[in-house]
Amino acid sequence: MLNRFQHLIFIALTCMIFQGSFAQNNPKKAVFIILDGIPADVLERVNTPNLDRIAAEGGYSRGFTGGKKGGYSETPTISAVGYNSLLTGTWANKHNVWGNGIEEPSYKYWTIFRFLKEARPEAKTAIFSTWLDNRTKLIGEGLAETGYLKLDYHFDGFELDTLIYPHDEDKRYILNIDNLVSFEAAHYLKISGPDLSWVYLEYTDDIAHRFGDGPEMDRAVQIADEQVGRIWEAIDFRRKKLKEDWLIFITTDHGRTLEDGKDHGGQSDREREIWMVTNAGNLNSYFQKEEPAMVDIMPTIARFMNLDIPQEQGLELDGVPLIGPISLSQADLLETETEIILTWKPMETQGKVEIRMSGENKFKTTGQPDSYVLLGEAEVSSGEYRIQKNQVPGNWAKFVVKGKHNSLNLWKMND
Repeated sequence: MLNRFQHLIFIALTCMIFQGSFAQNNPKKAVFIILDGIPADVLERVNTPNLDRIAAEGGYSRGFTGGKKGGYSETPTISAVGYNSLLTGTWANKHNVWGNGIEEPSYKYWTIFRFLKEARPEAKTAIFSTWLDNRTKLIGEGLAETGYLKLDYHFDGFELDTLIYPHDEDKRYILNIDNLVSFEAAHYLKISGPDLSWVYLEYTDDIAHRFGDGPEMDRAVQIADEQVGRIWEAIDFRRKKLKEDWLIFITTDHGRTLEDGKDHGGQSDREREIWMVTNAGNLNSYFQKEEPAMVDIMPTIARFMNLDIPQEQGLELDGVPLIGPISLSQADLLETETEIILTWKPMETQGKVEIRMSGENKFKTTGQPDSYVLLGEAEVSSGEYRIQKNQVPGNWAKFVVKGKHNSLNLWKMND
């Protein structure tokens, strides 16, 4: 119990924290939560009051992971792969994480944490995770390849402490760690209010692997909802008391097999299907009416935080913001014997898009920007641009379709 002197010191420090927050002009802060391996149909069936009240402020949507099925960006529906697609806004053909071993990640495609720290070194970051590799391998904290990126606070690695958390077949130790992580996340967010945070909770995936679809999985989802609820209460406290502007995005990393819900990793519709819950108040029609992708969350957070991404890196993003205006979505590349046809879904009725082409891919190999030539312009509403194949040097090229509010890139692979 605190003595009187300690109690007064605690009150004084708390007031200093809160007064510092008031001094800012509605600071923007973001947190994203990954609840591992929950299929959309299960989430929609189970009673999740906390997720529901967050969605009531913003929205809920089904979405997808796994890149373009059968295309160059096809990405395994495996946990770490999905996390990195969210963190970098790119599919596995770029970030190079193909499994949970995270063997040779490409740090040339920056995570949202590095973008924030490079732009605003004073910004505070945090991670609360039931898997240490999220920080050490995916974010790449302290590595030369990530510019020695350092998070301001981390709460993770408990799965390695088998003395306090002895591993058991029922995965109760993971449940206990998830609870610990969620309580600490709620406490730290409420007291310290970091600018950008990631919370990762694992238990739902472990239960699904063991039991598949059924009452055990339903209960695990309800527990995850309770964990989200305590985090949301901390955020809501700061929103109301300190007038801070908070964005929360909650998603899952993959779905599950249709047969019994035990496995994942393939490209079936149910394995590729994910979902998103957010409190964002200015969701665009792409989120509301289309099928957003895992890679869209990162540029959404960047836009919310008014974070400028350098052009050479922005041209590599596979996602588009889910808030505010966008010009185009769902770009694709088709080939005939004589033509390359770039297509997209117009998200506005007026304006033009620029079509640029590069025969290089220095960015992937060295991180250096590629040289692009302007091929021409098209009305955004047309939804397509045709290129004669004799305009393309060689059998490989990448294209950028750049609109007023966003751009998308496409690769032409070797024949």
